[in-house]
Amino acid sequence: MASAPIPARSTAGAPVTPAATSTPSAISARGIGRRFKNTWALRGFDLEVGRGTVHGLLGPNGAGKSTAVRVLTTLLRPHEGTAEVAGHDVAAQGARVRYRIGLVGQNAAVDEILSGRQNLELFGRLYHLGVRAAARRADELLERFGLSETGKRPVSTYSGGMRRRLDLAAGMILSPPVMFLDEPTVGLDPRGRDEVWSAVRDLVDGGTTVLLTTQYLEEADQLADRISVIDAGHVIAEGTPAELKARIGGDRIDVVLRDEHALAEAAALVEGATGHTVRTAPRERRLSTEVDDRAASLTRAVRALDEGGVAVADVVLRSPSLDEVFLHLTGPDSAATTGPARPDENTTEAQR
Repeated sequence: MASAPIPARSTAGAPVTPAATSTPSAISARGIGRRFKNTWALRGFDLEVGRGTVHGLLGPNGAGKSTAVRVLTTLLRPHEGTAEVAGHDVAAQGARVRYRIGLVGQNAAVDEILSGRQNLELFGRLYHLGVRAAARRADELLERFGLSETGKRPVSTYSGGMRRRLDLAAGMILSPPVMFLDEPTVGLDPRGRDEVWSAVRDLVDGGTTVLLTTQYLEEADQLADRISVIDAGHVIAEGTPAELKARIGGDRIDVVLRDEHALAEAAALVEGATGHTVRTAPRERRLSTEVDDRAASLTRAVRALDEGGVAVADVVLRSPSLDEVFLHLTGPDSAATTGPARPDENTTEAQR
């Protein structure tokens, strides 16, 4: 779905202007639990999202990401806990919450037969805008999302990135203060992803708060001010990208060898040079280790490999990646994976 359900109308027929709230967080969830039959998809889920920020929600398939979004957007009622979005309780004040949010799901919800402009005008009319107001808003959004030149073309001729930008525009018809983006770039090529990333940055620059669920670690690293890692239905780690990376240590050296048979010898040499345990990836002919003093450790490791006669194809000094954080926190050896079985988030509630 591209946007929140139809909002309430004022007695004059015009959209109601969202009231300002004094709540410090745009999104706040405390102890949220949601079960399907006897299986808890969320349990003890806590979240705080500051206003005007991008907050990433990361987790493996079935971790509870989409269920959390559905609860926070009032599509599902929680069985435990409380949550507020834009200053309103999601259970007791659902209509007010829906009026103040936009929701862009994993699949574009625009009509491919209609043009981009016609789609936006249709959404505007569904939100009770008049004919002229809907047309004016459609033109504004086409300009804002870089679609003015293609606004009269059928959506069926759009690229993947253009469709997702149109989907974002549809979710912004009433300029909601909070946007939920549920894996907005899934299936897009790198150019399409860059287009969506640029659109998201523009939204935040305009004061919109964004909750982003994604499985692309680079996407979270690029966009998110803070990240919550969710597994087994609850948050297992939270912080800025830099803070999360620091949890698994400092800088690292990656070495790719020319000969995979020399991997064991190379690992011993690098371990002796750096004083840290070396991890190997035989299929990639690669070894990796943490280092304390960056350039000095790199120099010692390269010198040890050269003196040992080990041929090197590539060597890189780098910081930890979010991919490593993700695997460290949610991998088979992590504590989070020992929780209860999780339902497949892609199934319907009836199937659960």
